[in-house]
Amino acid sequence: MASLPVYRWRLAPEGLATRRQLRAMGLRPGGQDVAAELERPRRRRDPLVAYLYRIDLARPVRPMTPAKQAALERANAARRVCPECGRDAGYRIPASLGMCTACAYPDTSAA
Repeated sequence: MASLPVYRWRLAPEGLATRRQLRAMGLRPGGQDVAAELERPRRRRDPLVAYLYRIDLARPVRPMTPAKQAALERANAARRVCPECGRDAGYRIPASLGMCTACAYPDTSAA
């Protein structure tokens, strides 16, 4: 098995980009394999690793269709409804709580 080239933070060659960098350029990896790794050293911990992709093999981001937009809006709306009280919380319910903050902390909301 061939190993990937590893570059240190800010020392990657031109022509390679992370997923976020590709997205900022309006591109996506498009099914290509990882070309290299980027390591950012940290004190007393393992380094952060990012995967790099070739820009010349990247493809344009697929456009958002009306059906995808509608599905995304429905999913976001469902995440705003509290399962305890059934009200729209006005924000996305945190997964750590599983309910709106008014239901999770009833003592602090009554003032």
